[in-house]
Amino acid sequence: MSATDRRRLRLFLLGLLLPFAALRLLLHASPNANFDVGGYNVHHLFTGLLLVTAGGVPLAVRRGPERLLDLCAGVFGVGLSLALDEWVYLIATDGSDASYLLPISLWGGVVMVGSACAYAMLVSRQ
Repeated sequence: MSATDRRRLRLFLLGLLLPFAALRLLLHASPNANFDVGGYNVHHLFTGLLLVTAGGVPLAVRRGPERLLDLCAGVFGVGLSLALDEWVYLIATDGSDASYLLPISLWGGVVMVGSACAYAMLVSRQ
């Protein structure tokens, strides 16, 4: 694996892990904090999908060790972290603020983000 590939893997993994931990801590400290736009509750899943798109498209269509692609790897990781954190929560609960604090939500996020980290490390070894 090249130095560029190792750097991008680190940026991607940090993008997955740090926002997940920070968001969980923030929402446990302030469980009723919501991002509302025009009367709609915008879950971080949706914000994550926008970041996945913003970071992932350049990674898919560009080549080279440019700093832009390093940034994109981190942005992609952050977006994926936000999306995966809510995946089990929105499927297995009623989607309420209180449900976000349930063990199924926490462990669902841990399993999903952990699986993405493991998958990235597996792919990077090939």
